[in-house]
Amino acid sequence: MRATWKGAVSFGLVTIPVQLFAATREHDVPLHQVHRRDGSRIRMRRFCEVEDKEVPYSEIARGYQAPDGTTVTLSEEDLAELPIPSKKTIEVLAFVDASEIDPLMYSRAYYVGVTDRAANKPYVLLREALTESGQMAVTKIALRSRESLAVLRVHGETLVLQTCLWPDEVRDAGEVAPKEDVTVRPQELKMARSLMETLSEGFQLSALQDEYTAALLEVVEARLEGVEPPHERGPRERGGNVIDLMSALENSVKAAKGGGASSGSAAKKAARKKGAAKKAEAKRTAEKAGGKSAQKKAAAKKTAAKKTASRPRKSA
Repeated sequence: MRATWKGAVSFGLVTIPVQLFAATREHDVPLHQVHRRDGSRIRMRRFCEVEDKEVPYSEIARGYQAPDGTTVTLSEEDLAELPIPSKKTIEVLAFVDASEIDPLMYSRAYYVGVTDRAANKPYVLLREALTESGQMAVTKIALRSRESLAVLRVHGETLVLQTCLWPDEVRDAGEVAPKEDVTVRPQELKMARSLMETLSEGFQLSALQDEYTAALLEVVEARLEGVEPPHERGPRERGGNVIDLMSALENSVKAAKGGGASSGSAAKKAARKKGAAKKAEAKRTAEKAGGKSAQKKAAAKKTAAKKTASRPRKSA
C-alpha cells in the first residue's frame, strides 16, 4: 500500500513517527457520460469566463470570493504553509470511551503504520494502553487540504485513525422521530426481540455481497455480447400498512425460521450449499474409487479364469 500522509503521533512528551494508509476502498463499475445517439464520450472542459477559452489544468488555482464580489487567489504555497499545528502532527487531545463518540461523526479510516523500528515500542505502548482502557484517543489532523477531527482506536494489532465530522457538521435530528406518544406493549417488545435473535442466528457479515454491482456487470456483459440483458426479478413481497403489529411480528418470526429472505438465512444457505458440494465431491470420489476397485476385481477374476483354463487337465 502507498502511504497517503507522513508525520507523527504525539501524546504528552511521547512522539511516534507514523504514516497513514487508506484502510478502505469502494468497489463500483465506472460509468461515463456518453452521447445517447452514438455512444461517443462527453468531456467536461474548463473555460475562463473572461477570456472565453479553455484553460489547462496547470493554470488553475483555488480562490475565495468575498461577499462584496472581490476574489482572492490562493496558491499551493499558501495552502501548504497554513500556520496550524496539526499539519504534520497527530496530537492527542484526550482519551474518551467509545460510547462518547456518535457513529454519525465517523468518516474515513486509515491504518497507522510506523516509519522506522525505533517507533515500534511507543506504538505498541499506545496500542496496549488503548486496549486495556477500552478507550479511544481524540486527535486533530490536517489531511487533504483541511483540518479534521479524528480518533485513534485499535483494530486487531493495528492502530486506526478514523477521521470525524466536526460536531457542528452533524445535523440536528429535529422532529424526524414520531411526534405522538406511542406505547409499546411488553409482549410486542418480546416478540421483536425474538425476531431479532432469529434473524441474527448464524449471521456472517463477511458473506454479504454488493448485489447492485454484480447485477450491473451482468447488464454490461450482456450489452457487450449483443444479447438482451437480464431484467428485474420483481420486488420482494412486503407487508402493507401494519394494522396488527403482533401478528406481523409472529409471521416474521415464522418466515425467518422457515428460511425467509434474511442476511442470516442467506449465510446459512451459503454454508449448506458449501457443505452439500463437499459431500457430493466426496461421494463422486468414493464412487470413482469403488469403480476402480470393481474393475480391478473383475480383471483379477478374468486373469484367474484364464489361468485355470490354460492348466492341463489331469487324466483319471
